[in-house]
Amino acid sequence: MELPFARSDRSTVGIEWELALVDKDSGDLRQVAQTVLDAVRPDGAEKHPSIVQELLLNTVEVVSGVGRTVGEAADDLERAVAEIREVTDPLRVELMCAGTHPFARWDHQKVTDKERYNTLIDRTQWWGRQMLIYGVHVHVGIEDRAKVLPIQRAMLTRFAHLQSLSASSPFWGGKDTAYASNRALMFQQLPTAGLPYQFDEWSQLEQYVADMIHTGVIDAFDEVRWDLRPSPRFGTLESRICDGITNITELRSIAALTHCLVEHFSTMLDEGRDLPVLPTWFVQENKWRSARYGMDAIIILDEQGNEELVTDSVARLLRDLEPTAERLGCSDDLDGVRTILRKGASYQRQRAVARRAGGELDAVVASLVAEMREGRPL
Repeated sequence: MELPFARSDRSTVGIEWELALVDKDSGDLRQVAQTVLDAVRPDGAEKHPSIVQELLLNTVEVVSGVGRTVGEAADDLERAVAEIREVTDPLRVELMCAGTHPFARWDHQKVTDKERYNTLIDRTQWWGRQMLIYGVHVHVGIEDRAKVLPIQRAMLTRFAHLQSLSASSPFWGGKDTAYASNRALMFQQLPTAGLPYQFDEWSQLEQYVADMIHTGVIDAFDEVRWDLRPSPRFGTLESRICDGITNITELRSIAALTHCLVEHFSTMLDEGRDLPVLPTWFVQENKWRSARYGMDAIIILDEQGNEELVTDSVARLLRDLEPTAERLGCSDDLDGVRTILRKGASYQRQRAVARRAGGELDAVVASLVAEMREGRPL
């Protein structure tokens, strides 16, 4: 089976941001996505170009255009959010983002009535119904298909960095899970989700897709829901690693880190240098450690099994990426990652709010809503 990879300009960037719709008074989720989508749809159009539906009726997704910089993509998202608020503010509905809602019940949520989603739920049942989770996807354009799989393998060596920085799902169903990113381990329960296979040749990926279609596992490639996957339709590598990010400032910073990593590895290939790789078992362990411990994770760095605190590794990585960030026009955004290192990630802020509120998680929701409004961590 041929899997064509669309032509894409090198290191262009696009961002997808999944947003929860929450009640202004109770903080619980509201099932009003269709109302929002109908209201923002341009006259005569089937759908809005940058505000789209998702699995659950408590969710809308904002999607940027193709940008040359992270700033361009983020500006698109902010315009879409402003448009949504024109509809949601009169409904007393707020926008919120985190990997999970702190206390909402998964069994109270309604699924969007669309064949793709109905098929998913019919097949996955209990696990599919529990996908009350939110994420951020970052697409980076790759100009040559031959680069895609080597860069994907190299990006897996930085998986824990991105997951730890973005971890924002410590709570599930009103309980503290003791994980920084409970979403990461929940999402991988779907049959084609989780870590990708580390293929060496594009033909191996094509064989995988052919086998999955032949055996009825998927109907199309976009049903492969790996944490990091090629996106042949757009000509990009798509990072789906990150938990939902609570505010546009941190979104820009973590997207800039993703953008710089892909361009950095692409440049290494141009220079004939070997890209870093990790054995599958170390990648799996790093995912678990960063999901469990977040910014306190001690991660495995290389094939020899050397280890380091993830925040120390991120700090060194930022120095290495400074020339790439300058070239991509995102130096200020990348520098924002240092603020996350100093002040902590979202899961840490959420737990701090819960402690101050005596364990009341409606205070956590209020803090997440406030961060979305303010556009920065609070």
